[in-house]
Amino acid sequence: MDLSYGPEAEAFRKEVRAFLKTAWTPKDVDKAAMKAFVAAFRLKATEAGYLYRSIPKAYGGSEQPADVIRAQVIREEFARARAPMEVAGNGMNMLVPTLLERGSALQKDLFIRPTMAGDYIWGQGYSEPGTGSDLASVRTRGDLVGDKWIINGQKIWTSQGGQATHMFALVRTEPDAGKHDGISYLLIDLNQPGITRRPIRQMTGESGFYEFFFDNAETPAEWIVGNRGEGWNVSRTTLKHERASIGSAAVLGNQFEKLVEVAKEAQRNGRPAIEDPLIRDMLARIEGWVMAHRYSSYRIMSHAIADEAPGSVSLMMKLVLTEIGHDIARAAQEIIGEDALLEPESAGSKGRGPEKWLDQIMGSLGNSIAGGTTNIQRNIIAERGLGLPRDFPAEHSK
Repeated sequence: MDLSYGPEAEAFRKEVRAFLKTAWTPKDVDKAAMKAFVAAFRLKATEAGYLYRSIPKAYGGSEQPADVIRAQVIREEFARARAPMEVAGNGMNMLVPTLLERGSALQKDLFIRPTMAGDYIWGQGYSEPGTGSDLASVRTRGDLVGDKWIINGQKIWTSQGGQATHMFALVRTEPDAGKHDGISYLLIDLNQPGITRRPIRQMTGESGFYEFFFDNAETPAEWIVGNRGEGWNVSRTTLKHERASIGSAAVLGNQFEKLVEVAKEAQRNGRPAIEDPLIRDMLARIEGWVMAHRYSSYRIMSHAIADEAPGSVSLMMKLVLTEIGHDIARAAQEIIGEDALLEPESAGSKGRGPEKWLDQIMGSLGNSIAGGTTNIQRNIIAERGLGLPRDFPAEHSK
């Protein structure tokens, strides 16, 4: 198996590395000026063609041709230099790609550039009480009155909800239409009367998720992505990008490296835990899965380079990542032992030493829900990947 990228890619790597050496100099920057320095760096990197490559220049991107290998080289070299990539979050990972595919010219003008700059922070308004994986059951109502949508209802489990300035939401606008046909995809400014946000306290003490209440909230009529009643199809575009970001092989690699570190730090019978044969066997088994996931991502990348469909493997990446994440969390709990029961010093604190794993252990279950539950992922693999018949609910099979 040849995993080299070839001489052209290695020449490009030297170019990227030289740019980073001169442009990314955080040691020379005062802490108070770091935010402005990062913003200026991202602008330079975009002008050089390294960031926001898929975004047209008209919206502030570098508008580069699609090149899977160059994109991978950029990710590797930025990670090596510990340099920031694009602004993270729902906006860049989910909404902007959706707007580029499905949004109007006005929406692209209004939202893409401020989202890239981090001025607009987006919450996802999909889930509702009693409506999680079955998104077609949303009940939040949108009524078009004049040139505005009037919104009433509730959304829950919104990540970044405390900082969010805007929301992309599924709203029922055609109450008499079919379950999937009556939903629209609306963009909402959250800083207005009629919207109440409330933190959801988690067992870790943090409030990483919020619930939102809409009481005659408003949004302009033209802030609908796609046509009325097409929100279900638009949302599938967004979920495609969400699952791709969740299923990143780099995430698993970083988690496993941290697991090995904690195995070196923790003590078992007066010696580092990593010297215990049972711990080493457990780490080796997990590393095998991590490597399999990584090489599967290389396979997907190879198909993309050849402009070929990768097949069913692309549907499996998020599910496999979730399962491996559970294994890593269980292994960390086994290695840390009773220290895993210690409560952090304050809500949201990462704690000291092994205690820093508390959030990872408790939060690992969240990926079983994010981007579609594990059961939903298995249904997608079975139906779309393997061509199996749809698994109808029991009451439909009578």
